[in-house]
Amino acid sequence: MSAQDALAAVPGIPRDCGEPVFAEPWEARAFALAVHLNERGVFTWDEWAEAFGANLKANTRAGEPNSYYEVWWHTLEEIGEQHALASVQERARRSAQWQAAAARTPHGEPIELDRA
Repeated sequence: MSAQDALAAVPGIPRDCGEPVFAEPWEARAFALAVHLNERGVFTWDEWAEAFGANLKANTRAGEPNSYYEVWWHTLEEIGEQHALASVQERARRSAQWQAAAARTPHGEPIELDRA
């Protein structure tokens, strides 16, 4: 399924003139990752829409503490765990690696993870 199919299948994606709008580069990458995982057969858009919709509703009930794409990312994490792409422990380990790399990287420089 293409990005255009994703746009049709998942209502509510922020748009301008029919095209998705991203406030930050990571939002575009999160969108592209969902499209890629769908294309690889990890999940269907029906599965995505059900999980994402439930997470959006929970976010609304909580007073919307998270942005649209933060909920999108959370849904990616959940589906990734359900399909054994990454465990909670693996995500926590990688998150800690990214945080450490960001802390040691001068502002404006690309963040690089240790290859160890």
